[in-house]
Order: sequence, then C-alpha cells, then structure tokens
Amino acid sequence: MSEGFSRIFRGTRPVDWVLAGALTSLGTWLMVENVVFLGEHAATAIAEGAMVHEMTSDSWLMVPVFALATLSVLWWRRSVIAVTAFALAVMVLHDVLFGWVTRCGAGLPLAFVLVYLGALALERRQAFIVLGLTSLLTAAVLVVDATTGLEPLALALPILVILFGTGRAVRHRTAMNAELRARTLQLRRLRDERVALEVSSDRARLSRQLDGLLQERLGQLTTAAESGQHLDPDSAKALFETIESESRATLDGMRDIVGLLRGGDVALAPAPNVAHIDALLARHTRADSRLTVSGDPRSLPATVELSAYRIIEHLVTVLADRADSRIEVGVRFDDDVLEIRVNGPVDRSADVRAAVARARERATFLGGTLDVKVSRHHADAVAQLPVLG
Repeated sequence: MSEGFSRIFRGTRPVDWVLAGALTSLGTWLMVENVVFLGEHAATAIAEGAMVHEMTSDSWLMVPVFALATLSVLWWRRSVIAVTAFALAVMVLHDVLFGWVTRCGAGLPLAFVLVYLGALALERRQAFIVLGLTSLLTAAVLVVDATTGLEPLALALPILVILFGTGRAVRHRTAMNAELRARTLQLRRLRDERVALEVSSDRARLSRQLDGLLQERLGQLTTAAESGQHLDPDSAKALFETIESESRATLDGMRDIVGLLRGGDVALAPAPNVAHIDALLARHTRADSRLTVSGDPRSLPATVELSAYRIIEHLVTVLADRADSRIEVGVRFDDDVLEIRVNGPVDRSADVRAAVARARERATFLGGTLDVKVSRHHADAVAQLPVLG
C-alpha cells in the first residue's frame, strides 16, 4: 500500500505541493462561494454590472470536480501536456455539469501556471502544444463564467503569451548557464592536462640534467682519485678533502633537482619568486591590491621562494577583483621563518576550499604551516615557511 502510494507521488517536490495546494485552496474557496451564493443577490449584482448571468447550480459536487483540475499540477514534472489536457477536460466537464458559475478566480491562475511550466520545461514544439491547450483551457473557464463571461478573454490570451515568452526566456538562459558551466569545466580539464604535460616534459628535462650532473661529477671524481695514486700522504689527504667537498656539492645539487621532481615544482625559466609578487597582484586590475615587505629582505632557497609565490597565488586567486575590494599581502623575513599574510574579500564563485588545500600542501611540503579563517566572505590567511641555511 505504502509502496503504491509513494509510486503515485514519485518525482513530486515540495514546491509542487505548495503550488497545487495554493491553486486547490483558491478553487475550493471559489466553489464554496458559488454554492452559498444566494439567488436574490444575483439580480442585484447583474443590475450593478458585477455579474453577467445568474448562477445555474449550487451543487456541492462542483468543489471536488474543480479540485481535480488544480490537484493535477502535482504531476506536471511527469508530463505538462498530459496535466494540461486533463485540466482542460475537467474544466469542460465542469462547464457541462454546473453551467453558469464563477470559475475565473481560480481557473485563470491555473492556466497561467501551466503555460509557464510548459514553456519552461518542454522543447519548442511541445511547449507550443501546451500554449494551445492553455488557450482552450482559458476559453473553457470563461465561456460560461457567471461573473465575467467571455469579455476578459481578450486580456487573458495576451497574458498567456507573455508568460509563455517569459518561460522560454528563462529556459534559454538556464540552458546557456549550464553550457557555460560545462565549457568552464572542460577548459579547466584541458588546462590541467596541459599543465600535466608541461610538468612531465620539465621533469624529463630535469632527469636528464640529473643524469648529466652525475656523469660529469663522477667522471671528475674518478679522474681526481686516479691522480692520487702516487702522491705523498699530505698531498693525498688534501686531494681526498677536495673529493669530499666536491662530493657534498654534487649531493646538494642532486637534492635540489630531486626535490623539484618530488614536489612537482618544475623549474621553469625564470622560476617565480618573492620578487614577482607585485606582478601577481597587478593582475587584479580593479581591486586595491597592496604588498608590504618587512624584516630583512634577502635571497632565500629557491624552493622556499617558489612555494611562497605559489601560496600567495593560490590564495589571491579566490579573492574578489572588484573596485570596492582591498587585497593586502604581507611578507616578513625573519631569521629562520618567512611569514606570509593574505587577506581580502572572497569571490563568491571561487572554490576556496580547493585553493586553501593547494596552498596548505605547499606549506606542509616545506615543513611549514598555513592557517586560514573565512568569516562573512572575508579571508585572512597566515603562512609560515621555515628558512634553512
């Protein structure tokens, strides 16, 4: 039983219940007014021009029959055409059974709602079918309407056309927005693929550099070691110290290249660093962007400078570029820590969580930290990167 009941109302949403409930309540109130309307008042209303015909029925059956037409709106998502055709059939039946009663107060809103939903939900050809059916529904509402008669038909039909055009415009705009979102996702995917290809290419180049460095340095060390076979102890000791120093330099170079390969920070020429932050902020052409540098500015290890730039880039990207926006970036050089501060209004359409995750990954890779607070669409971020050596 419950499964059959849920199957009947499958696909309906709360807004459908509200819409059908409002139309049914309006229709019920109107039909009850028809039933309790006293006959002696009709002559007075007709004489005053408030009615065009006397009521020909006071049956309570007109209440549930009219409710059939309005309740059918619950199922418009399944087929607007079927719901409109059913409402038209019910209205014609209502005309035949009860004759001259007042229907326009609830029947016209029903037609207006259905024509808008049809224009919004259906393709062009099917939407025009709904327009035709709602035009017939409007005529069925007014043909034996005791209050208005057919005179309002000249006004109701243009309203139907206006609502139909509004629904088509909303549908077109919604489709355009969906297409723009799809294209944006496709462009992002293509951009990520291009970046991945560039990263792969640069990693291959770095691998070749690493191989060349090892071959060159090992060749030099081998030559130096072979030249010490016939040296006296003091000269041999000096030679071994030189070999040790060169070996350490080789290991340092290997660590730099391997660090780039592991972290994905491919060294493009020139690699961005702290000195390029001004140019990064200049991309926000409308916002009031400001950079403050304090402490003891100096050259830092390449990985620290690159990570600092990338962290600021990730964070600034999600800030709003508006004329009333103020973006502040602060960089402080301490003895063993590079501190970065970024604050400004957040762009409502930006993916803040993804940007913060990428920035935090940069900081964590160097053993640093990143704290971000977002309150009332305003972000305040503080990153600290350890400076070694």
